Amino acid sequence: MLTVLTHDILPVFALLALGFALGRRQIFTRKDAASANRIALMVLQPGLIFPLIATVPFADFDLRALLTYGACEAAAFAACYALARRLFRCEPLEAWLLAMTVIFVNSLLYIRPISLLIYGESGALPVTAVVAWDTAIAFAFFIISSDLIARPSAGPLPALKRLSVNPTLISIVLGIAVNLSGLPLPEPIRTACDFAGAGTAPLVLFALGLLLSGQSLKPSPVVVSFAALKLFGFPLLVTLALWLMGVAGQWQAQFTLLAAGPSGAMAFALALLHGTRTDRIAAVTIWTSALSLLSLAALA
Repeated sequence: MLTVLTHDILPVFALLALGFALGRRQIFTRKDAASANRIALMVLQPGLIFPLIATVPFADFDLRALLTYGACEAAAFAACYALARRLFRCEPLEAWLLAMTVIFVNSLLYIRPISLLIYGESGALPVTAVVAWDTAIAFAFFIISSDLIARPSAGPLPALKRLSVNPTLISIVLGIAVNLSGLPLPEPIRTACDFAGAGTAPLVLFALGLLLSGQSLKPSPVVVSFAALKLFGFPLLVTLALWLMGVAGQWQAQFTLLAAGPSGAMAFALALLHGTRTDRIAAVTIWTSALSLLSLAALA
């Protein structure tokens, strides 16, 4: 456990912690973080996602395990949204994004790099499967749904127009097309994608640390509740559901590892984008990022 923590998890977490520390010391500003994050997501991330989707062996996925994980996401999200609205009286969009912090794990840029260090490329197939699922399905769902909640009178067409030119979603569609066509990925394209994609996770995690450094760490009842649901409730639900469905081995182990990962930054980014309350969403992201270190090491 200690070796996994020091050799595989802490080196990845260090970039987020460094960004947070330098942001607290005001060496880098929020504007710097926003620029770095935009470059990473708009330019570098498609190079990470495209070859992953284009070459991932969909036929090797354990569909039963993946659908079980997806069902757990849906059930946990519905329960957490109801909790935020009825018990804590959150506004609709904040409640929506707080529920998102429980189920939307930082899988692509945090858990996957860790899993590659631990299991290797071929051994991390279950993690790659969830990354593909969350990137292609959950990502688009939350972008569209949060836009509709924030601007209900605008309708779905403006959101769909924005999505149609989103580089990440374009890379997903192109990756799926190449994968289904059976065409090999040309080596120069793969090299270019690997070169760009390698910088995505470090830059995004550093920028996330900078952005979060300006947020409150106050552990309010809302923050404590949703951090606990993310770190304990959701992993327990996934573990129980997989056991009931007879899923075992690496798929059970890595899906549990994924479920125990920290909240993804997307909820915080969407809250910023739509001008809703960010302090509690940011605090959940910060606390789950820090507190998940030991649980990830134990599960790995």
